[in-house]
Amino acid sequence: MAPDLERFLQLCAHDNMQVVYPTTSAQVFHLIRKQVKQGFRKPLIVMTPKSMLRLKAAESHVEGLTEGHFRTVLRDPAIARESADAVTKVLLCSGKVYHELAAQREKSGQTTTAIIRLEQLFPFPDAAVTKAIGTYPNAKKFVWVQEEPRNMGAYRFAQAQLKELCSIDVGYIGRPDSASPAVGSAKQHAIEQDKILTEAIGAAKAGDGPAGGPANKDGAKDGAKDGTKEKSAQK
Repeated sequence: MAPDLERFLQLCAHDNMQVVYPTTSAQVFHLIRKQVKQGFRKPLIVMTPKSMLRLKAAESHVEGLTEGHFRTVLRDPAIARESADAVTKVLLCSGKVYHELAAQREKSGQTTTAIIRLEQLFPFPDAAVTKAIGTYPNAKKFVWVQEEPRNMGAYRFAQAQLKELCSIDVGYIGRPDSASPAVGSAKQHAIEQDKILTEAIGAAKAGDGPAGGPANKDGAKDGAKDGTKEKSAQK
């Protein structure tokens, strides 16, 4: 992502702009519609990486476009209301990392962690956040998750807002402070990303992806299969 989210958030004050990070195509549609139809003009900063343009998880049904409106906060669609009491940890995030967290949770079989998306960061939707968190009465741990370094992204802005406006102390899961926004190596980036997802959700089940190891057609990990071949070759 070329723009630095934290730079825009540092400029936010007195309702001078809107900073959003939509995660579905329906949210983008309603956001642009709202911007055009509202009776005043205010700068709209939309943070969205190119990868979400082709991400299947970010797709919306037609009904999502013809009905509804832009929502500043999205509750976890995978946690039914009748199962909300089982949630003990709530992850708060913004942007595409949500889709990675949701995929990791599905792979791990985790059922006690809910993921709340802040689709709008400024003006901060404190009332909507409080209402969403109230859905999980037994949650004791709240954590902000992001893929950016700790001194970048939305963490420090969101941490202050959540503390001041919602009386919520959030922990942090993400990359440590860094002078550079990127590690410069695709392999190292994948390792760090997997570490973030594992810390936030838990390890994927064996054979269900990077944290659990890739699986071959027979259900065995590729590493074990390769090891068998190597032993055969040595013979």
